[in-house]
Amino acid sequence: MNELLISVLAAFITSLALCLIILPLLKKLKAGQYVLGYVKEHAFKNGTPTMGGLAFIVASTVITLIFCGVNNGAINLTLAITCAFGGVGFLDDFLKIYRKNNGGLKPYQKIIFQLAISLIAALYCYFSGKTHLFIPFSYGLSVNLGYFIIPLVIFAFLATVNCVNLTDGLDGLASSSSIIYLIFFALICFYQGGEFYLPCAILCASLCAFLIFNTNKASVFMGDTGSLALGGFIACVSAFSGNTLLIPFLGVTFVISGISVIVQVIYYKQTGKRIFLMAPYHHHLQKKGLSEAKISYIYAILTAFVGVILLIFS
Repeated sequence: MNELLISVLAAFITSLALCLIILPLLKKLKAGQYVLGYVKEHAFKNGTPTMGGLAFIVASTVITLIFCGVNNGAINLTLAITCAFGGVGFLDDFLKIYRKNNGGLKPYQKIIFQLAISLIAALYCYFSGKTHLFIPFSYGLSVNLGYFIIPLVIFAFLATVNCVNLTDGLDGLASSSSIIYLIFFALICFYQGGEFYLPCAILCASLCAFLIFNTNKASVFMGDTGSLALGGFIACVSAFSGNTLLIPFLGVTFVISGISVIVQVIYYKQTGKRIFLMAPYHHHLQKKGLSEAKISYIYAILTAFVGVILLIFS
């Protein structure tokens, strides 16, 4: 317990310090976000420093290595994959800033990078014997998927990374949703006797420090640097701990973001009409008059509600 408290405190302080260092540096480098023109409510955010995700990525990586050691293959690979996704996001953010528009990596380029990283994680699961999946709401029952774990993990990575990225559309939304996700995931892992509760707690603390600067009105955005890394971490700890099937439940807010975009696009192509005022769904709520802070609060409470239910049936 002392190790947990010390590591969480160290992660929070380190992330806070890095935010204080990175924020003025990003302003000096004019690394501002180029906001899409059709999101009129966000016009005032144009030029807000982005790539702030670097703070919690670096903080959580360093503190995890210190407290979990450098000889744990699964945790080390998790950190490497998280940083790899963060690197893809960083490249995307950098290109947007360099070109002075919202055009970063092309969609097919993102998918190629994401597929390559996801394949590494999937093959690791298979060859290391991490092919068992816990079944949600079953009091700990599991099933062995064998080599079918490979396509499942790849799909889980692609879905999670991109859905978390879509959720990062309002001040503090992806941060707060991820914090609640990580709290409950850490509790579930601890209850299962897994090793990932500490890395989850460390990233959670790092995000809490970042959230100080990311709540409305945000001083800095995490950018794709942060959102892709978050999605990669969540997918990684879920796959490596056998809890991939928890993602669509505990990550219900991420699912809402992804599904709302898919449904909106398909329906619009078929009928020329829209189901939502704007997708992802959090923009629809914003168009309905809800504040960014209230939407973030609703998403966090919904995540916590599902988390409590999952804990009861774990």
